[in-house]
Amino acid sequence: MAKRKRLLPLGGTTDDLADLPVLETKAMFPGYPQGYAGGHTYSRPAPIADMAGAAAATAAMEEMAETLRRAREDGRMVLALPLDQIEADYLVRDRLTADPEDMAALVESLRARGQQTPIEVAALGPDRYGLISGWRRLRALRQLAAEDAKFTTVLALLRRPDQSSDAYVAMVEENEIRVGLSFYERARIALKAVEAGVFPDDRSALRSLFASASRAKRSKIGSFLTLVRALDGALRFPEAIGERLGLQLAQALEADPGLASRLQLALQAEIPDAMAEQTLLQRALTPARPKPVSPETPPPGFRLRMPKSGQILIEGQGVDAAFQARLEAWLRDQG
Repeated sequence: MAKRKRLLPLGGTTDDLADLPVLETKAMFPGYPQGYAGGHTYSRPAPIADMAGAAAATAAMEEMAETLRRAREDGRMVLALPLDQIEADYLVRDRLTADPEDMAALVESLRARGQQTPIEVAALGPDRYGLISGWRRLRALRQLAAEDAKFTTVLALLRRPDQSSDAYVAMVEENEIRVGLSFYERARIALKAVEAGVFPDDRSALRSLFASASRAKRSKIGSFLTLVRALDGALRFPEAIGERLGLQLAQALEADPGLASRLQLALQAEIPDAMAEQTLLQRALTPARPKPVSPETPPPGFRLRMPKSGQILIEGQGVDAAFQARLEAWLRDQG
């Protein structure tokens, strides 16, 4: 390897090197901070590598923020929302009641394990969300929140239904999967959706809300529409009406236009439970049998006597000219 030459002052010798000032560098003072030289601080422009790194970090943060925004809007991010920001009556609910035992079990599960499945909501405005599905979970959490402050939020997925009909379909599908709706509840939500203008008619509502159901099942739900229109609000336990009784009632209501008003009047009585209500409805479908009259006992308003053989004497308030005419006609027919 070639030996490097030491640079000397012009016309000088190696002894002259001792008189030259020593140049201090950062390498000679590893303990000093960057930017320090000779006891003085200085600023230096960022190297190209630092600028490129900062630009890359900024781009990565922006990409991450955009990804999170899209995940939130597309319903792929679980949000923790305050319970008081959820409007449970955003849609007309398809489920009329909640079984007390099922609700108690759900409350205990949430208390022990927390919320495992998020509800679905739609954004209505700043800090306002409308409930699409998860009515039972929301109700249970509100019950727990009254006891413990740690249950003041609910896990939710944000949905963006393009139309109101999509929200109703999502609600019905979620409830059908978890706890099947009764035929009355299915028919009622279809009717309410039509009344709200979500669907133009019953047929469209049934085909959209129950697209996965068979044609026969949709036909039965359609038959229950007659029952819902006639008695919704008068019935106390409509969700307990079974398929057979409901179809019989629908057929009877269509055949007898006056049956609806008679049933509404009868349902105003004190009805303790679902069985009592169904018994009342079943009686309305069974025509009353006339009470048999004993041949020896005359009908009300008449008295019969036989003063002597070959004579019958008919007396009473019912004996008048009209009765005499009917009696004579009957005797002629017998002859």
